[in-house]
Amino acid sequence: MTITTPTPSNETTRKQGRKNRRIAIIGGGPGGLTLALILQKHGISAVVYEREPADANGQRGGSLDIHEDSGQLALKEAGLYEQFDAIARYEGEDFRLTDKSGKLYMDETADEEEKGGRPEIDRGTLCGLLLNALEPDRIRYGFKLLEAVPLADGTHELRFENGERDVVDLVVGADGAFSRVRPLLTEAGPEYSGLTMIELNVDAAAHPGLAAFNKRGKVFALDEGQAILAQLNGNGSIKVYASFRAARDWLDTCGIPFDRPAEAKRALLERFGDWDGMLRNYIALAEDLLLPRRIYMLPIGLRWERKPGVTLIGDAAHLMSPFAGEGVNLAMRDAMELALAIVRHEDIDAAIAAYEPVMYAYSSQSAEDSNGNLKLMFGDEAAPRLKALFDRLHAMFGEAEH
Repeated sequence: MTITTPTPSNETTRKQGRKNRRIAIIGGGPGGLTLALILQKHGISAVVYEREPADANGQRGGSLDIHEDSGQLALKEAGLYEQFDAIARYEGEDFRLTDKSGKLYMDETADEEEKGGRPEIDRGTLCGLLLNALEPDRIRYGFKLLEAVPLADGTHELRFENGERDVVDLVVGADGAFSRVRPLLTEAGPEYSGLTMIELNVDAAAHPGLAAFNKRGKVFALDEGQAILAQLNGNGSIKVYASFRAARDWLDTCGIPFDRPAEAKRALLERFGDWDGMLRNYIALAEDLLLPRRIYMLPIGLRWERKPGVTLIGDAAHLMSPFAGEGVNLAMRDAMELALAIVRHEDIDAAIAAYEPVMYAYSSQSAEDSNGNLKLMFGDEAAPRLKALFDRLHAMFGEAEH
């Protein structure tokens, strides 16, 4: 069995100071990469262990809106804000809201002369920025974690599928919904939210009529517990999610052959049979790849008893539905908060003690918001009720400005 690097005793490591503490980050998504990069900027080494054989962020999700009070703050701390700002799509804040008949409730066009607070960037592009700034030996691909075993001195032994092992002072679970690190801290696991999505992609250039309808940002079409959610990505494709409430086993029992695209699209079109033709085009004109997904969430307000040498960030800590737009932003904020706590504290466990209560507070509020938005968007009169919510938020924002 191979040991990846020589590992001094925990006591020796602590005496060498915080810059020589051994930190492992499990998961090479935006959160894990941001954490490693901010630590690197402060002269603290960490190793990211990623299960995929190479960077796969470009294939995981589409466009992300990066918020100025979370994701953008993390990018500033990482020294990447100017690079991000130069390529971010502020026009991606265009937004249309309809019901299934195509009735328009909102039609917002971003002002290109005035930058908004939530510009868009593709996930792969964002992670490319982070990776380009990260020292190459700080990330190791093809390392699927099997288990992290607590040792008597507060360290953890990491055991990987490829046979490698490592012993570290701090293991950070940045490994998403079905985290292998989370069970060290809590028995809580992901619960099905009641929502199923089918991901599709439309080539905007090949379908100019649909591209013009979609504009440069997002379209939300909501009605009767169903939704068609569409967003233009930086590569010219429109990422589409045909979404609906369904039993957890629906994907297993519905009989739709998702590996046979033409048949699967016909079945989806039947499900959205009474929807407006332009909205149905998001399904009819999609390319031949359909990805069915169940949407999971962790219990809102999840906390755990603090333990030595281990903590969580991102979806591993507070998985929620995507309807607050906070997933990647919270992961990056978690990364920033944890990195700065490590910088400020000589002792790893003191850093965890400083980080976790702060993370619980802001992530719990976002999880509440996300769950409330899910119920609204897949409830009765969804489009007019979402319009009313936006109107209230705009009014509150205007009052705060004054």
